[in-house]
Amino acid sequence: MEIEQAISAVSSAISEIKDEMIVPITDAAGMICATDIKAANPVPAFNRSAMDGYAVRAEDIKAADKDNPVRLKVIGQMYAGDDKDYTYEKGSAVRVMTGAMIPDGYDAVVKQEDTDYGEDEAEIYKAVEPYMNYCHTGEEASAGDTLIQAGTRLGRAGIGLAAALGMSEIRIRRPARVALISTGSELVSPGEDLPRGKIYNSILYMLQTSVIAEGLAVSETVICPDDINSIKESIAKAFEVSDAVITTGGVSVGKRDLLPAVYEQMGIEKLFAGVNIQPGTPTMAGMYKGKIILSLSGNPYAALANFDLYFPYIAAGLMGCRHYIYEPEEAILAQAYDKVNKMRRLVRANVREGRVYLPDNRHMSSVFGNMDRCNCYMDIPAGSNLSVGDRVKIRRIREN
Repeated sequence: MEIEQAISAVSSAISEIKDEMIVPITDAAGMICATDIKAANPVPAFNRSAMDGYAVRAEDIKAADKDNPVRLKVIGQMYAGDDKDYTYEKGSAVRVMTGAMIPDGYDAVVKQEDTDYGEDEAEIYKAVEPYMNYCHTGEEASAGDTLIQAGTRLGRAGIGLAAALGMSEIRIRRPARVALISTGSELVSPGEDLPRGKIYNSILYMLQTSVIAEGLAVSETVICPDDINSIKESIAKAFEVSDAVITTGGVSVGKRDLLPAVYEQMGIEKLFAGVNIQPGTPTMAGMYKGKIILSLSGNPYAALANFDLYFPYIAAGLMGCRHYIYEPEEAILAQAYDKVNKMRRLVRANVREGRVYLPDNRHMSSVFGNMDRCNCYMDIPAGSNLSVGDRVKIRRIREN
């Protein structure tokens, strides 16, 4: 199966999470908004000054210039937050600070730099057009406008809009819960003694970091030995508390690659098993009681690369939001990649200003430390002979 077919199979199988919850606005960053957020009142709710200066009627100073200033009577002053009523008089001004309410009858603001800074009277040295330096009522939104649509990921602008509406809480879609299971009798948790022949588990922590960085929840992390009953038990328990399960290891054809048998014995309906890509050819995915399981290689780079391929579509499907997905792009190869691959291959890279660079010459699947300098993969067709300046397909990943 090609990766596009595998992605389609995953996307078609997943159902959106319907659970909602209300969280403080301070906890809503990165969450998915569950309902349309509308403005109950205009934002801002009053006309306000964009400058420190003087609120004026533009008609009163249309002839003003440096050689022929117009003198206005200053009838008061307004700071941001003040609530005072001033009645417009022809030939008058109100001293205003940035953000202050502009009294009725005044239709522009003269910057204080274009005046003599007078307090009882002010000389105006420059004419202004009506509504210059003037923020209108409802400039951001009119009452009833939808400012944030349901299904939108709440970033800093969204949080700011909600705050501007006076909201202290936001209704969000419950973040997807993802269980991570690393299989392999050779694996040891960091912090424990490392017996001869064992290795520390790194994949689990890379994937955990990736899930959390997307604003989703890791329901549990498990290291499971190469024992079919232990693996089945761990997966069954994980499905009880999770919306998706991701496993690493055991997907190939070795004597201890047990995931194909686990799928069969548990009755997991396969979405795909084996994909035309390196690394990660034996990657598998399936559905169990309406929930998805993605089974990745036990090789660190292969696991990470294929997680980056499929998990964005899993997250998008569960959360009903395509923010997680980067569509493939094209860029220019900026440095040599001489290897001709027999299979389609994902090569770690970094794209800057439309040009693709390689972090170094280490492309082995057992090496993953240079991924901290990468923000994309080159998606290279089988048999490609690439030269500097060629256009290549890239698949972006979230910045580290």
